[in-house]
Amino acid sequence: MRRFLVTIVSIAALLSGFYLSARYYAEPAPGSDVPQSGNLVGDLRPDFTLANNHGEFVSLSQFGNKTILLNFWATWCAPCRQEMPMLMDLQRQYGSTGFQVVGIALDDREKVKSFVSTYGISYPILVGESDVFETSADYGNTEGVLPYSVLIDDTGVIRWR
Repeated sequence: MRRFLVTIVSIAALLSGFYLSARYYAEPAPGSDVPQSGNLVGDLRPDFTLANNHGEFVSLSQFGNKTILLNFWATWCAPCRQEMPMLMDLQRQYGSTGFQVVGIALDDREKVKSFVSTYGISYPILVGESDVFETSADYGNTEGVLPYSVLIDDTGVIRWR
């Protein structure tokens, strides 16, 4: 359990660095209609339904009472690609304990299918374009930063973003 917490804190620090970097060096376009959200930490997670990389629709509620790490990414995003081996390690190491990584790609389905096959991504991947952007914003990513991750506990409460 200690290793799991250390790993999660390490990921949080890494992702926080990416987030803060993007937040302070990229401003939303003036007049943009991107909704503004609060912190969300401590709130119940919003449910959503997106297509997976095979075109089948999957809702977040289908993962049941697992601790979920949502990871928003794209095939063209270098930091996203760099963190994927770490996310696969987390899934392999803690999947049997009720932990689930769910990747959500803001990209073309065929590109994502090829990427997943080439790199052997071992956790579920959902994919879309404007619907993924909207889902990401619902989870607090109003700037559209990638990668962006959210940790949801087994009761459905957002614990970190």
